[in-house]
Amino acid sequence: MKTLSAGTSRPYTIHIASGLLARAGELCRNALPQAEKLALVTDSSVLPLYAGPLADSLEAAGFQVRCLIVPAGEASKCPEQLVVLWEQMMQFGMTRTDAVVALGGGVVGDLAGFAAATLLRGIDYVQIPTTLLSQVDSSVGGKTAIDLQAGKNLAGAFWQPSLVLIDPDCLNTLPDQAFSDGMAEVIKYGCIRDRAFFDLLDACGGRAGVMEHIEQVLYTCCDIKRRVVLADERDTGERMVLNFGHTIGHAFELAGNYETWTHGQAVAAGMNWAAQIGVGLGISPPEAVEPIQNILQKYGLPIDIPCPWDTLTNAVLRDKKNLGKRLHLIVLEALGHAVPYPVTFDQLLEQLEAMCGR
Repeated sequence: MKTLSAGTSRPYTIHIASGLLARAGELCRNALPQAEKLALVTDSSVLPLYAGPLADSLEAAGFQVRCLIVPAGEASKCPEQLVVLWEQMMQFGMTRTDAVVALGGGVVGDLAGFAAATLLRGIDYVQIPTTLLSQVDSSVGGKTAIDLQAGKNLAGAFWQPSLVLIDPDCLNTLPDQAFSDGMAEVIKYGCIRDRAFFDLLDACGGRAGVMEHIEQVLYTCCDIKRRVVLADERDTGERMVLNFGHTIGHAFELAGNYETWTHGQAVAAGMNWAAQIGVGLGISPPEAVEPIQNILQKYGLPIDIPCPWDTLTNAVLRDKKNLGKRLHLIVLEALGHAVPYPVTFDQLLEQLEAMCGR
């Protein structure tokens, strides 16, 4: 079992190993010695795959478990579903010593984590991610959120988990498109912090190659994110680099009403745009663009997504990295090293106009 320690304001441990789901009860009991009740939040797709065995393991460790099911899909990450979870958790009789367990992908992790962050002014929660994207990204770092009509992840809280359990065996049931979506975030880590890792992914060439190295891949991604978060837990400086491709990517998601394009697809195209905008700003080397385009296409990810001009500019103006009249755009100083680069809105609009051929 590979283990990482995250010494944040609420320290926790990340465990990575095949078959870890069967040991969840024991590991949760060690991390939550006072808890009696666990609200197991999952979605309608994951429920028949993993909820039963996980609940059995948790109950064998002495927990009282109630399964709370949300509809699968991004639409569940909304204020209405958050209220439903709050009410169900209170009907369960949860107290401040009890905890939430998030079993699923990024939607479940974000939603259940935000419910835990806000219920009774904050209770413990455990992340058990079942998709590649959530295993390498959203389950680590303590960002929890829901979407608003104005945009993605605009209401949320920083709330670190008590434990993260990553079982790569859960990826065996993941459809190819979902695996491809997760690879966008995996590739991102190579782009922003580790050129050698980027080259390994390029050499793997596809899902089968990645699965031959899956524990190393998961460990590398989580370790990069852990180190970045430890340096900037509240996302005011270095942590912004984790959003490489996301500023434009969120606009692409919004353009498709969060239905046409997945998060991974949007981030992939967003990374291609960010790489080219970085070149336009004179920060990024032109030779970084083609390798990024090639690896994204190798993993079945788009490098461009159609987006109406008004949607694009409105999403950028609402970006959470906006500070005053400036936006911190994440650009590459080199392939394998990203930095937050402050630009005015006029500077960024000029680059977007060039990208759109306006």
